[in-house]
Amino acid sequence: MAIAHELRYTDPMYIAILGRQPALGMAELESLYGSEHTRWFSDESALVDDSRFDFERLGGSQKAGRVVAELHGDWRQASMQIVKAYTDAWSSHQGKITLGISAYGFRTTARDVQKTGIVLKQKLKTHGVSVRLIPNAEPALNTAASHHNKLGLSDNHVELLVVRAGNGTIIVAESLGAQNITALAARDQARPKTDAFVGMLPPKLARMMVNLAVGDDILESNSYDLVKSSATQNLTVLDPFCGTGVVLQEAALLGYNTYGTDLSEKMVDYSRQNLNWLVEKYGLSVDITIEQGDAMTHTWPLLSAQNSEFRTPVAVVAETYLGQPFSAPPSSAKLTEVRGNCNHIISEFLKNIGSQLAPGAPLCIAVPAWRDSAGQFTHLPFIHALDKLGYAQVALTHVKASQLLYYRENQIVARELLILKKS
Repeated sequence: MAIAHELRYTDPMYIAILGRQPALGMAELESLYGSEHTRWFSDESALVDDSRFDFERLGGSQKAGRVVAELHGDWRQASMQIVKAYTDAWSSHQGKITLGISAYGFRTTARDVQKTGIVLKQKLKTHGVSVRLIPNAEPALNTAASHHNKLGLSDNHVELLVVRAGNGTIIVAESLGAQNITALAARDQARPKTDAFVGMLPPKLARMMVNLAVGDDILESNSYDLVKSSATQNLTVLDPFCGTGVVLQEAALLGYNTYGTDLSEKMVDYSRQNLNWLVEKYGLSVDITIEQGDAMTHTWPLLSAQNSEFRTPVAVVAETYLGQPFSAPPSSAKLTEVRGNCNHIISEFLKNIGSQLAPGAPLCIAVPAWRDSAGQFTHLPFIHALDKLGYAQVALTHVKASQLLYYRENQIVARELLILKKS
């Protein structure tokens, strides 16, 4: 369902409404589609010009839509053009339309956005077209409202994403859907086995990490394909700190074969039960291997054929050892102790697996960074010596490495994401 000709079309393009930490969502998009096909549009959104764009595979975007028009001005001007264009476009529409309108970056109120919908609804009523309007509590509908009303998932369930950049440029897009928070919650809490003590890696972050590791180069290579089928997807995602299997589950859902190891026999058992549940729930047909092993010393049979032309391509994705949790910033002595312990374990892991990985092998690992009461972060020492460990840090165009930190406001221990290539 395209907007009427009164609004100026842009070239085929998509806009993503990024998540709570927009830099992470932008990094994911750039990693998947390349810097030449992605760019910031506003502080909370990004444009993607790539026919491979697949909203469902993303972890760091709340909503996305296909761009149908580019405008300029304020909300009043945009509103008038939207009402006119969609009155014409839908005047002969068959069936009831469920409509939501979300405004981002405007100096406007929920009431003004709602008024736009009401005016459009009234005009369409004169043409005999019925519209059910989703009420706005804020200028933009929250993800839950969009998801539960199935907006963007059919021609009769439409959400208009109206996004204004700082320079006054306005993008109008028709939603492709909102993040499936129901499925995310199930994969987070409804799995057979969870363990708060080892940390609760959010599924959407795990998915982002897989995408950051896989990246545009791998998607473009002959070995990989975006099609979610084991017949065309021979990449294996290896998680040497698999815990309860969150990374493995997201990799499997993206169509990749998975291989997990963990020092704890209990975690190995938990991962197996969780992955069995996932395979049955989603009907997956990917290879899954889970075994016990110390990441600092383990030899992964999967990597032993690295010099063979039949070598299985591998991407390493893992939340490594984060140390103990803190409810308040630790003392200097305690921080030094914990930081040293984490630095040793992760450095030894990188040395070990590095001796087994082929050159160019991609990695995305989450390591700890500790935030003090002033909001400053203490990082692990090995990050400044990655070259000595045999790795190169992947530099992104649109996001700085210092922005790749995942945390909530009440958290002391943040997850710092490192995107690496084996040298």
